[in-house]
Amino acid sequence: MKICLQENLLPGASLNEKLDFAESLNVEGLEIQRRPTADHIPEYEKALEGRQIKIVAICGNPTFNFLNPDRALREESIALSKINLDVIGHFGGIGQIVPPIFGPPVLPDLSPLFDPIELEYKMMTPIAQELAAYAAERGTNFLMEPLNRYEQHFLKTQAEGARVIEEAGNPEGIGLLSDFFHMHIEETSTPDTFRKYGKYTKHVHMADNTRKQPGSGDIDFEAGLGALKEIGYDGYLSWECGLLGDPKEALTDSVKFVRDVLQKIGA
Repeated sequence: MKICLQENLLPGASLNEKLDFAESLNVEGLEIQRRPTADHIPEYEKALEGRQIKIVAICGNPTFNFLNPDRALREESIALSKINLDVIGHFGGIGQIVPPIFGPPVLPDLSPLFDPIELEYKMMTPIAQELAAYAAERGTNFLMEPLNRYEQHFLKTQAEGARVIEEAGNPEGIGLLSDFFHMHIEETSTPDTFRKYGKYTKHVHMADNTRKQPGSGDIDFEAGLGALKEIGYDGYLSWECGLLGDPKEALTDSVKFVRDVLQKIGA
């Protein structure tokens, strides 16, 4: 497994300073959050020139209206996602990370015919198929992120994310972003969940139970990462968290903590 840090966490006044620090920790991957377009590609290419580190994921989307009843808003979110998929495909990255919706449902309750969540599954299936096909053509993935109950009502668990993928027909170009913080809230057992649904995991977010850096809380990363090793996951572990203390010290200590765990489990 390889270490990845989100750009916004890295200390430094410029992209080059941020990358200098990441490379001082022998970090292999960079995850970006700035909702980039093709116009940003030259800036990143220049900053990455001659470096070992590479862009592996884009986190987020300008809008999250994939499950909105307004067709124009849905189509806008899909179109904006495709722009991000173009960019991450250009860099040969794993994919774009997208929670399809935040907050409560915005679809009507048509019970007893359909409740809002069942309607959302029916709506999300063709969207997943469309974006998976688009991503696959660019050698990347549309990565759905299950979030905890306090942020999202739809796709709270890995099983729910797997359901969308399976109902879409298990196409190429789609997968799950699995986040230790959200799983710690929603899954009965993070290790067992990885063993059951980890075949869909293409990228992993790292945060401890307080959503601060790994090693600062009480999540059993040895058990979780051990389960990922068992299922053959060899992708990136990307820090998406707040930082306690000085950013340089926090990231240095946290990366060492995770590398020590990986060494202990032989990953």
